[in-house]
Amino acid sequence: MLRLAVAGASGRMGRMLVETVLASGDCTLSGALDLPGSAALGQDAGAALGRSTGTRVTADLRAGLAGADVLIDFTRPEGTLANLKHARAMVIGTTGFSNTQKKAIAEAAQRIPIVMAANFAVGVNAAYKLAETAARILGDGYDVEILEAHHRHKVDAPSGTALKLGEVVAQALNRKLPDVARHGRQGETGERPEKQIGFHAIRGGDIVGEHTVLFAGLGERVEITVRSQSRMTYAVGALRAAKWLRGKPPALYDMFDVLGLR
Repeated sequence: MLRLAVAGASGRMGRMLVETVLASGDCTLSGALDLPGSAALGQDAGAALGRSTGTRVTADLRAGLAGADVLIDFTRPEGTLANLKHARAMVIGTTGFSNTQKKAIAEAAQRIPIVMAANFAVGVNAAYKLAETAARILGDGYDVEILEAHHRHKVDAPSGTALKLGEVVAQALNRKLPDVARHGRQGETGERPEKQIGFHAIRGGDIVGEHTVLFAGLGERVEITVRSQSRMTYAVGALRAAKWLRGKPPALYDMFDVLGLR
């Protein structure tokens, strides 16, 4: 039985992760973490689900991770970096890391195995592969725009998934994304540069997550779209990654490794 801990256990994604672990049949919830001052501290991790897990929410990292084989973390960059110091293995779904923070994660992966991905939904990772394939087929004759939409509470833009789509496409086209990315447009922008990759973010309501890669050519356009209707897809993918990590050596992996898409 794989023992899992969940960071941010009282949040929307955290509750979904707890529910997925409890429903798995081959995993057990060994720890539930939340921030100091959270109203959920001391409560059973399944309270919001109307279930008793026997695991109480704590802000004590050592106590919460003591029995965990893997920590699943979909929180904020600062919290994820703090958790890295105590986890035996991690699945990281947090986004919005700076380059310095990404470097710290890469360094931690020299001592523990980590799966880190912008999006753990299997369908989204299929979209990454499809976008890569389309970019190689279509080449420089098609303009690339990436559109994403999320709920009003999302705090970073563009989403980590949109950026990953941009990275996949740029690599397939032999471009460096920082050199060609354009985030939104306003005013006298001039003619669109041939190799530019545009990003556009929509925030509103309760949109779980929608991503489209648009390849616009002369006389036709190709669109690859994935729409997430529930956060459950992220949780199921994260659980799949946690199971895959069992017995893996220290390294920084992603969902392409988990799904065998290399």
